[in-house]
Amino acid sequence: MKMHNQVLAIALLALSAAAGCGGKKAKPKAPDTTVEAPAKKEEQKPAEQLTNNDLVSPAVAVSSDIAAACKITTRAQPSDVNPNFDYDKDDLLPEDRAVLEKVATCLTSGPLKGRAVQLVGRADPRGTEEYNLGLGSKRASTVGQYLGRLGVPGPQLGQTTRGAIDATGTDEDSWKKDRRVDIVLTPQT
Repeated sequence: MKMHNQVLAIALLALSAAAGCGGKKAKPKAPDTTVEAPAKKEEQKPAEQLTNNDLVSPAVAVSSDIAAACKITTRAQPSDVNPNFDYDKDDLLPEDRAVLEKVATCLTSGPLKGRAVQLVGRADPRGTEEYNLGLGSKRASTVGQYLGRLGVPGPQLGQTTRGAIDATGTDEDSWKKDRRVDIVLTPQT
């Protein structure tokens, strides 16, 4: 009985220590290449793929139809692109906010007033599939919350994640392009 109580006390201490160490996020593990994609309940059409020319700020890419309608200029030099989202982060930069302000104005009082958009969160391929899907979701949510604070109604903002499903990067420079949120105009029905 005494040995059982000691084991129980050690286990409780270990759990308490683990719970109290929440200040630092663990770095994602290397991807498990043996895991298959989860079964989908319904067939999903892949989100529109955007090129580097559609990058309008470090963390935001917009489809060409939104860029044209909202008169948002794209970044001229893809080589000038800074990390979209920093590794393992979902924070917007001031340049992202400026672009999102233009998108919000366009969706609330401009040419795309009332139109819905899809916010597609993306991640680079490092980390597990589950982790990257969650990180992509956080990034889409960050953009959605910011657009909401700028007056875009919630029903206009669909959010989804592709995680690293469509990631193409193979090194740090190319992984930077995978860490972003794509804003895609939803087709009218």
